[in-house]
This record gives sequence, C-alpha cells and structure tokens, in this order.
Amino acid sequence: MTARMPVIFFGHGNPMNALLRNAYTEGWRRIGNALPKPKAVLAISAHWYRPGTAVTAMPRPRTIHDFGGFPRELFEFQYPAPGSPELAQRVRELLQPVEVELDNDWGLDHGTWSVLSHVFPDVDVPIVQLSMDETQPASFHYDIAKQLAPLRDEGVLIIGSGNLVHNLQAYAWDRHPVEPFDWALRFEQQAREFLLQRNHQPLIAYETLSRDAMLAVPTPEHYLPLLYVVSLQQPDEHVSFPIEGVEGGSISMLTVSIP
Repeated sequence: MTARMPVIFFGHGNPMNALLRNAYTEGWRRIGNALPKPKAVLAISAHWYRPGTAVTAMPRPRTIHDFGGFPRELFEFQYPAPGSPELAQRVRELLQPVEVELDNDWGLDHGTWSVLSHVFPDVDVPIVQLSMDETQPASFHYDIAKQLAPLRDEGVLIIGSGNLVHNLQAYAWDRHPVEPFDWALRFEQQAREFLLQRNHQPLIAYETLSRDAMLAVPTPEHYLPLLYVVSLQQPDEHVSFPIEGVEGGSISMLTVSIP
C-alpha cells in the first residue's frame, strides 16, 4: 500500500526565488530531499484565480511568466515538468458535482514553478494545477479540497502556493531590509495558533477576525491555497512550520506542512 503523502503550503514570495539560493530556497530543497518521491503533484497556486474550476490536462504544460518588471533571466527560465492527463481526470471525478474544466491552455505559473524548481530540481515529477474559483467564498474552497483526500493515498503530493500574509501595497519595494509590520506578525501568530489547535473555522472566516486580517489578506488569492492544505489534515496529523520569515515587512514566507 502506498504511504499517505503529506500536504504542504508554501509561502512562495518573489518569483526571483526560482533563480536564487537563500534560506527559503534551501528550505524548499530540504523538503524535497526528505519527501518520498510522489507519482505526481497537484498544485493550487495563488496565480490561477479565475471564474470556475479548472485543471490542467495537457501532457506538457508550458512555463508561464505571469509577471512584469523582472530581469530577462527570469523570463527565460523554463521548468519543463510533464503533466498528467490521468491525474487531471481523476481530480475531475473526485470534485463532482462541481463542474471542472479540463484545461489545455494554462500551464504552470510562477506560484508553482518558482517553488518546485527547488523541491524537484530534476524536473521529473508530473505536475497538474487546479484553479481556484474567484466567484466562491472561502468555505467553498475548504470544502471541495476535502474531496481530494484520496489522492494522498494514491501517491500524489498536494501543495498550496501563496502567502499567509500578502500585502504588496505595504511592501518595502527597493528599500533596505525592514522589520515585519506588527499587524503581519500578529496575524501570522494568530493563524499559527489556530493551526496548532486544529481549529480551522476561524481560518475559513478570516475576514471576521480583526483589522490585522484585513491588512494581511487584502485580497484572497494568496491566502486560499492554505485552506486547500489544512482541509486535508487527518485526525492523527499535526502541523509543522519548517520554513518561516517575513519579506519586505508584509509578505509571510511561512511553510505549513501536514504531517
């Protein structure tokens, strides 16, 4: 019997991390080295947030450079991981009755490849991305993620990629390193406590928590991938935080691993 695969939320931060060696990318490499090799990866990225639910179904997904203002080297970066039409079909079946489009256009965006290029540098693990439906509330995303649980026993690594705290308006662009904002630290600590207590309901209803939450999560797309991960926590599993840090005062790089 295949051992149950973990589920991991990565704080992905700056896409330049694909090219860099730093504490975060070294941490991602350590995670990859410690993982049993998965049959495939199902990735939920902050950067595929669109009306409706879709899953990439092509055998060779393209590397999407979904950003601007970065060096040429980043636009030239390729992560030619194979896709898995079979996994795409399996995801579609598991998420019924939600209608899931088999997508042959999107590919892998930087929320996925900037991290997985370090986790799986040999580019030999098939990857499928699942979109997040921007028309649905947080509870929808948490609930449909539960339907993906059988994949963990089928050798599939499920990852979410975003940032627990993600406020670009407050970010210290091109400035000297700054200390994390108090509200960013408070919200991250509050979220950690809920995760350690296995108390998911406040995380789903994050908009009701505090003004800190509104500053930490001004828009939902970087936060929601966390809900896909924590929704899959089993009764015998505890969370850990193998990577932590705050960039630019307002971007949490926290990684949440289950188990």
